[in-house]
Amino acid sequence: MIDSLPSCPDCASTFTYQVDALLNCPECGHEWQATEEAEAGIRDSVGNLLADGDTVTVIKDLKVKGSSAVVKVGTKVRNIRLVGGDHDIDCKIPGIGPMGLKSQFVKKAAD
Repeated sequence: MIDSLPSCPDCASTFTYQVDALLNCPECGHEWQATEEAEAGIRDSVGNLLADGDTVTVIKDLKVKGSSAVVKVGTKVRNIRLVGGDHDIDCKIPGIGPMGLKSQFVKKAAD
């Protein structure tokens, strides 16, 4: 058993507990392995670690909520900013403007 258990990565609760190899959060129900913390970071759809300022390529047509616009496959998005929350990338898409993207729909591009 770990001496001091880490806070929940989803809700930041300090009331985590361990069952076998899993850590559990009683407040949000999230379960994770203790080794996941060492692998922390936001990754793209193929597992590349993303950082602020990277350039990514959209891998799927994405509908823009509240608009009839679509972000097409292959659109390059430069100078991304990583944030916490449901959409983990803040960016400015050419022709559309500022929006949030999920990292599962992008792939890191070679600059």
